[in-house]
Amino acid sequence: MDGVLVDTRGSFQLTTLQTVKFFTKKSVTLRELHAWKNRPGFNDDWKLSTAWVKDLGADVAYDEIKKKFQEIYWGENSRGNVSKEKWLLRKSTLARLAKHAELAIFTGRTWQELNYTLDRNDVRRIFKTIVTVEEVAKPKPAPDGLLKILNGRAPSIALYVGDNVDDALAAQSAQVRFLAILPRTGEERRQRSTRLLQLGALAILNDVNELESWLPKPPII
Repeated sequence: MDGVLVDTRGSFQLTTLQTVKFFTKKSVTLRELHAWKNRPGFNDDWKLSTAWVKDLGADVAYDEIKKKFQEIYWGENSRGNVSKEKWLLRKSTLARLAKHAELAIFTGRTWQELNYTLDRNDVRRIFKTIVTVEEVAKPKPAPDGLLKILNGRAPSIALYVGDNVDDALAAQSAQVRFLAILPRTGEERRQRSTRLLQLGALAILNDVNELESWLPKPPII
């Protein structure tokens, strides 16, 4: 979801930086943020923010950090950083993809966070199965969500599109093919591309809108 279907640089990423700065009074950078995200187990921004705050010497409880993160992210009447999100995949492309494949979402988001984005962009009906962090016993990098989507079907039928190390590890554990999306320039590309290829990414696309042309053409019936 994040970094693939939705640009979260102004929402989740910015909120993480602002949360860490609030508790530590130290300026932190996107470069440092992506260094954290390159570590397994830090797909969860609340967990990442807590670990980062502690690493910078501030002794703050997880629940307190989560509360402040949510305040910054949502703001009043959903006018906080969440309002800066941008949907990335063209609706026409999404509709064509849905005609040829069963589309599903496995995300580290909660339902509240996901519902806001799906409803705001009117795309909920496109996805047959949606698995949030609240539906799995173990979050990414565990493969639980992918296995739930497969529902006993062969992993070879599926392709998981993601942008981080936890996505790649989840796909690897589920034996599902993995395709990476990373911006053409920026810290994600500089810090993460080699690692994702090492973890089995079939390719790294610059934009999710390149997905349709990358996929094999469906047979004409």
